[in-house]
Amino acid sequence: MRLEHRSRLLAVGTGLLGFACGGSGGGGTGPCTPGAATQLVKNGGDAQSWYFDNPLPTALSVKALDASNCAVPGVVINWTVASGAGDVSPRQSTTNANGVATTVDSVGSTATQTASATFTGLASPATFTEHATSPPTAIGATVGDNFFSPRDTVVQANGTVTWTWSGNNPHTVSFTGGPESGNPAGTPQTSGTYARTFTSPGKFNYFCKVHSTMTGTVTVVH
Repeated sequence: MRLEHRSRLLAVGTGLLGFACGGSGGGGTGPCTPGAATQLVKNGGDAQSWYFDNPLPTALSVKALDASNCAVPGVVINWTVASGAGDVSPRQSTTNANGVATTVDSVGSTATQTASATFTGLASPATFTEHATSPPTAIGATVGDNFFSPRDTVVQANGTVTWTWSGNNPHTVSFTGGPESGNPAGTPQTSGTYARTFTSPGKFNYFCKVHSTMTGTVTVVH
């Protein structure tokens, strides 16, 4: 009897150990030994809205899974623009240790674009739908008491952002490394406007020299 009881305990313990380790299936929730990839699911970057001929803010991302939902590394993913204009780069990428592969997408001169991802043998690709418009060439912003509105703006290269003072307290619009508002530059003001034309794409940070919590960004796109 004692031997039989001991054998039963050993069997239960072995079963619990297998459950904790996830087994060969894993269900996608724990460590598992992946088999051949049979699924491709979207992992990020779908349904974005941005500007023509500029990389979308978030990369397109997919995850390769086997029949038991285990992540599969080393799967070669082929990316393509299925409809609309634009391009993806790279057009081919390989899933990492977590089964994830990415690419950067730019929407061309069409308002809606569809991009797809697939691998050899996959029945149905993963599909992304993205949107784009022409970037603004001029933006207006308000300098209020302890805030910029809008705080963050986007403008096309060679476009202009104009800040207009509307509060009662003095403020500046100062960029890291210059230039600054004011006459002379850097002098806090309570009224008036300040305009800056941005010629190069990039992200530019600005702040108020009087109030350190007043910050903002200008993103310049193609």
